[in-house]
Amino acid sequence: MLRHTRLPGESAEYLAAREELRQAEIDLMRHGERVAALRRTLPPGPPVDDYVFLEGPADLDAGDTPVGEVTLSELFTAPERPLIVYQFMYGKAQTDPCPMCTLWIDGLDGIAHHITRNADLVIAAAADPPTLRQYARDRGWHRLRLLSCGDSTFKYDTGSEDKDGEQDSTVSVFTRDADGTVRHFYSAHPRMADDIKERGIDLLTPVWSALDLTPRGRGDWYPSVHY
Repeated sequence: MLRHTRLPGESAEYLAAREELRQAEIDLMRHGERVAALRRTLPPGPPVDDYVFLEGPADLDAGDTPVGEVTLSELFTAPERPLIVYQFMYGKAQTDPCPMCTLWIDGLDGIAHHITRNADLVIAAAADPPTLRQYARDRGWHRLRLLSCGDSTFKYDTGSEDKDGEQDSTVSVFTRDADGTVRHFYSAHPRMADDIKERGIDLLTPVWSALDLTPRGRGDWYPSVHY
């Protein structure tokens, strides 16, 4: 089994510290597996409303018609397939697209064709369809299904929006029973604890994990829509 390969010039101090780190990384991996197992064994979640989303073609511009409607239950493409909804902070009080959400969605667009081998995946935002489509074109997103839910209570009911229209990035998973009942299975937000800022859904992007490998780590870097 391949482990750490000793390189010329490594000191005994370095080797001891590296081995301590390796053991900690193994512990983290095993704990991650336990957390994933707990998530998979959640009992059936509560039924949810069959929310209506708005959807338009990729070339949709402001003032264009028509805009189609699709219900939450219609987003499931096959029996026993889960539905992953990334809730984008864009629209209502969030008048500019969230840079952190953009980072996550940039990555999801690149791997959507892999995810959809096993689960359905959509991006939902409070922004209207033309605005959402224009931003997708600006970013080069072409593998994602983009939906507007600003006219429904979907985001508010799932904790991604407050009564004033303030947005929060959220990933939500839904399931559908054999009788067609749609259930909420799981949701997570970036801020899962007061003492840890924006780490709750880090696993949706490799950017943070790559930076964590470096001596500086994440530092004070924060993503931007434009660099």
